[in-house]
Amino acid sequence: MNLSTQDYTKEIIMEDRAPLREDRQELAAVNVNEVRQPTLTSEGAAILSLIERAAMNPAVDIDKMERLFEMQKQAQARTAQAAFDDALALMQPELPVIKENGKISTDRGKTVQSTYALWEDINEQIKPILARHGFALTFRVKNAPGLVSITGILGGHGHREETTLDLPIDGSGSKNGVQAVGSSTSYGQRYTAKLLLNLTSRGGDDDGKGAGPAGGGNFITEDQASEVQALMEEVGAARDGFLAYLKAPSIAEIPAKDFARALSALEKKRAR
Repeated sequence: MNLSTQDYTKEIIMEDRAPLREDRQELAAVNVNEVRQPTLTSEGAAILSLIERAAMNPAVDIDKMERLFEMQKQAQARTAQAAFDDALALMQPELPVIKENGKISTDRGKTVQSTYALWEDINEQIKPILARHGFALTFRVKNAPGLVSITGILGGHGHREETTLDLPIDGSGSKNGVQAVGSSTSYGQRYTAKLLLNLTSRGGDDDGKGAGPAGGGNFITEDQASEVQALMEEVGAARDGFLAYLKAPSIAEIPAKDFARALSALEKKRAR
């Protein structure tokens, strides 16, 4: 059962029948008023003040003190998240549109199939902006047979947000084992950074495995891929079966011409 600071204050006062009742009642009124202030900082200060006074009250047992400390931790977490959100909102207008210098070519480099933003370019442009606003972007990498899992972590102001992508090892072309892992890792860094920071790049960003859909043409956009992914999760569609139905190796590589068909199939599954 979750109790508010006001509830705890009342509970502590009602339990204690010692001669210092008037002082405790005055304390209760002060703390309740503080918690009602609109800022989260006031909430944390109110709980801390209550903890300090409750610690001097022999009628307050250890269990209640522990719950008060937990309330203080939760208040601090809410304050940190609010600071994080405010700083992120201030930073958003400064984030650049990344130029797509990476190229996917066919016919031994004669034809450019698609372009994408290189991780080196993304990192170089966003690092000074992140630092200026008190943020840091880091990554955690885990490997499994045939897969690499990339977790992007955006931390700052006492709070962090993270997102994870599980990617197949990119063995396309003439890559050796190390290069294949590096390619998938770089791909994961780009996309988790874009998701965490809402970055955009100039033109379509889909390097996939370096080849377009059968017959040529483009893949679905990043936003469309996110929409398909969300709808798949919502209706409980099996990933492998759905991709086999569309004849696509991954969600990002669904041909643009099949986007409407993909949504229609998922909506039909929802209606069943």
